Amino acid sequence: MPFPFFPRRKKAIIGMVHLGALPGTPLHDAQGSGMARLIEGALADLHALQQGGIDAIMFGNENDRPYSLKAPQSSVAAMSAIIATLRPEIRVPFGVNYLWDPVASIAIAAATGAAFVREIFTGVYASDMGVWAPDCEGALRARRDLGVPNLKLMFNINAEFATPLDTRPIGLRAKSAVFSSLADAIMVSGPITGQPVDRSDLRQVREAVTDVPVFVNTGVNLDNVADMLALADGAVVGTHFKIDGNTWNAVDPARVKRFMDKVETLR
Repeated sequence: MPFPFFPRRKKAIIGMVHLGALPGTPLHDAQGSGMARLIEGALADLHALQQGGIDAIMFGNENDRPYSLKAPQSSVAAMSAIIATLRPEIRVPFGVNYLWDPVASIAIAAATGAAFVREIFTGVYASDMGVWAPDCEGALRARRDLGVPNLKLMFNINAEFATPLDTRPIGLRAKSAVFSSLADAIMVSGPITGQPVDRSDLRQVREAVTDVPVFVNTGVNLDNVADMLALADGAVVGTHFKIDGNTWNAVDPARVKRFMDKVETLR
């Protein structure tokens, strides 16, 4: 099932641009060229992904550890400024994800002209950040109030770094998110960034959700992409595209091209 903002594209692959630690977060390197260095790194990864033939880009703040459930204003402003600076260089659809604040993600998307947002919008979790209960209604209200009704919302329904307190089967939670919370797509994750999805979870979601696309959100690589895309409509890839497969390294265009060449054979 093609996603609306990937025209004529099946099995869409979204490549991650992991921004360096933003201002207002503990790991931000204010002395190491600050914003200029963040823009330089993001631009290099953007070019590498596009050179490798990626279908779409997603900007994320994975380096803002420890993660927060409420984005500081300084980081929202900085992330928006970085993406806005890169806009002339972006050749494919792009989205944003501020970990882990859905309203901030939508605000950044509205400010930069993003096509989609990935976020935890539903559920209750025991997490590294404490009890995690996102405000889905507030996020969708923000989308309306900011005048971006066509912004697509990709619901990550089994959060990384967390365990759901909802005891319903994952397929039912996914179906419920589409019905009650207006998800435009469902994303299935592994337990942590870069780790594979439980294939039985993915199968349950695929069988339960038939009216919106289902994406694999973590852990897709050259070895398992055929199995994952046999069930899913697309995937988000971050760690596998990095030099030596290390989440915190720069994107390697050769790894992107090898992966996308393989995806072409599966389409």
